[in-house]
Amino acid sequence: METLECMKTRRSIRRFTEDVLSHEEFEEIIDVARMAPSWKNTQTVRYVLVQDKTIIEKIAKEAVLDFEYNAKTIAACNNLVVLAQVNGRCGYEKDGSFTTSKGSGWEMFDAGIAAQTFCLAANEKGIGSVILGIFDDEKVASLVELPKGQTVAALIPIGRPKFVPDATPRKEVGELVSYI
Repeated sequence: METLECMKTRRSIRRFTEDVLSHEEFEEIIDVARMAPSWKNTQTVRYVLVQDKTIIEKIAKEAVLDFEYNAKTIAACNNLVVLAQVNGRCGYEKDGSFTTSKGSGWEMFDAGIAAQTFCLAANEKGIGSVILGIFDDEKVASLVELPKGQTVAALIPIGRPKFVPDATPRKEVGELVSYI
C-alpha cells in the first residue's frame, strides 16, 4: 500500500473479528511505529498489548468513566493497546524546566504522533484500530500494572475489522488553510 493511500483509507474501526493478534504481528506494527518522531528523540511512548479478556472487560466496565460507547468498543475487542508515555522527559530540559510554553503538553503531542503512526502501520497490515481518549488514567494504569513514572495516553482497540466504514465527510481544503 502506498503512503498516501494508507493515510486516506485509515478509518476508526470499532468492530473486530474474534481473532487474537500474534505477538509477531503486534511487534511488526511496533517496529514501524517506533520510527515516529519525538521531542529530542526522547522516544517516551510505550505499548502494552492486553489480550487477557478479564482485564479488557474490567477496563470496559470500570475505567471508561461511564462512557458507554467506549465501554462497548473495548468489551468487544480481543486486542487492546494501552499507549503509555514516560513522564517528565518529553518537552523538558535536563534540569526539569520546560523548553517551551507548551509545558507538559508536549508529552501528549508526541503520544499523538506515535498513536497515529501505530494506527497507520496497522492499517498497512489490514489491522483496524480506533484511538480512544475517555478513560480513567489511574484505573487503567492500575489494571495493567503500568510501571511507576508512566501515564496512560490513549487506549487503542485493534484487530481485524468486521467491516470498514466509508469515510465520513471532511472539510474542504479551503476551509482549513489560510495564507499570509
